[in-house]
Amino acid sequence: MGTVLVTGATGTVGSQVAKQLRAAGAEVIPLRRGHAGGDLEDPGSLPLDGVESVFLVWPFATAEGARAVVDVLTARARRVVYLSSAAVREHEHEVERLIEESGLEWTFLRPHAFAANTLRWARQLRAGVVRAPYGRAAMAPVHERDIAAVAVRVLLEDGHHGAAYVLTGPEQITQAGQVDVLAEIAGFPARWEEVPPDHAREELLAGGWPPPAVDEALQAQAALVTAPLPVTRTVEEVTRSAARTFREWAAEHATAFRTAPVPDSTMRAARIHAFGGPSVIRHDRIPVPRPGAGEVLIEVAATSFNPAEIGLRSGLLTDVFGTSLPRTLGWDVSGTVVETGAGVTGLTPGDRVFGQVDGAAAEYVTAPANMLARAPQSIPLAHAATIPVAGLTAWQAVHEHARITRGQRVLINGAGGGVGMFAVQLARLAGAVVTATASPRSAAAVRGYGADEVIDYTATPLPDDLDVLLNLAAVPARDAEALARPGRTVVTIATPIEGGTHFVTRNDPGQLTRLAALVDRGDLVAVPSECHPPAALAEIHRRAESGRTRGKIVITPV
Repeated sequence: MGTVLVTGATGTVGSQVAKQLRAAGAEVIPLRRGHAGGDLEDPGSLPLDGVESVFLVWPFATAEGARAVVDVLTARARRVVYLSSAAVREHEHEVERLIEESGLEWTFLRPHAFAANTLRWARQLRAGVVRAPYGRAAMAPVHERDIAAVAVRVLLEDGHHGAAYVLTGPEQITQAGQVDVLAEIAGFPARWEEVPPDHAREELLAGGWPPPAVDEALQAQAALVTAPLPVTRTVEEVTRSAARTFREWAAEHATAFRTAPVPDSTMRAARIHAFGGPSVIRHDRIPVPRPGAGEVLIEVAATSFNPAEIGLRSGLLTDVFGTSLPRTLGWDVSGTVVETGAGVTGLTPGDRVFGQVDGAAAEYVTAPANMLARAPQSIPLAHAATIPVAGLTAWQAVHEHARITRGQRVLINGAGGGVGMFAVQLARLAGAVVTATASPRSAAAVRGYGADEVIDYTATPLPDDLDVLLNLAAVPARDAEALARPGRTVVTIATPIEGGTHFVTRNDPGQLTRLAALVDRGDLVAVPSECHPPAALAEIHRRAESGRTRGKIVITPV
């Protein structure tokens, strides 16, 4: 049994090839890109003394330099197994041609879709929503251990010269179906959300992908919607063992989806460096914060927009929030604990949390552990970001200040906003009869929250026999006077109303825990009206300033 040089020995497939070769008793020389001991970019440095076979992974986007590598292999080795792909892209075709003409014994492995490619969804899956195009694209994902098992057979056995093996898993499954399996195995809710291909293209380009690679990938996915590639039995025929299913792969890799990795040194954050209009919002790359004593570092699944952020951004609330700049936006957070600081005992990495945190419009944020609560288990983690500020405000208005009881008639003014979504539901749960004001744009949603009656009070007279007014919207002084009636309990979070209670929401993890329990019992709905990437924040601010938003808008960093 000869010595085998394994290139890409730290990669997904190469590491498995090296492991399985050693298990079979072969001597392995692992070649790691960027490490001492040989480099494909310097063919003369390749450690080929005594090497009989080579497992070749070509890690470059072009075939430039491949001829020199193939020439060296031809002079020093006897057999090469090249990891190509089912697509046989232009540079892969050229590498294959060079090997075919070399005089080496050769075999090409052409896997279709790596099951491991779904790891790119890990962060989105933790957030609960995977957004991408072509959810109906079907493929048969192949386990990296099966690719490696075929490679080991071919490297160590005769009889495979001149073969080009197309490798697949044992069954086709759509991309949306893969998300369903991953969510089931990981043990939390997640779903596929279809996005237009042009939106996906913009995001990939913004992430640094070269345009040809983006277009090729999207075109390939589009083709798989109507013409999936056939399932092959090659893995079983070569290894004499059945190919592993995608579900088996998911079970082996569940931890990678449940647990957020330790982040890189920098992150993206939506910040303001000056007060002003929406255009002052910038998207900076800044250092990832480190958790101090009593704190945790959170991988942000989502934050959500609150109208008060307009006042923060424009400099109208400096008496509340101060004048320190730059400042990262975002007060609501839901996410996964990545690290814990000294003295933290109640939370560990992998825990799913939500809360009210300053600076949450970023990829990561630190927060005092004792100010967070466990996120609801029954909804996507990103959706939990709708709850903290709006949910706490509604809870405190209904239960602490208005003290609504069964049978009371309650008017909720401005019920179409984020606080209104929860106030209507909490008042109904308290047994009240709820009349809500909302614009025509929000009326259907407010009815869906459980309001007994939805009216436009500028066109329809308000009922006289109301016990409680919850005012959630700015109103002119004359309208405020009309809303306040003798004997009526008035609570407002917006325009102060004479004789009423005006309050500012406080952070209360205990109340967040109670809200999460209501969500998990199915008694409280927490669904965003919209979901957007951070790049949309400026436009969201513009729409909110002109009254063109409703409900809770969620911002997801991925």
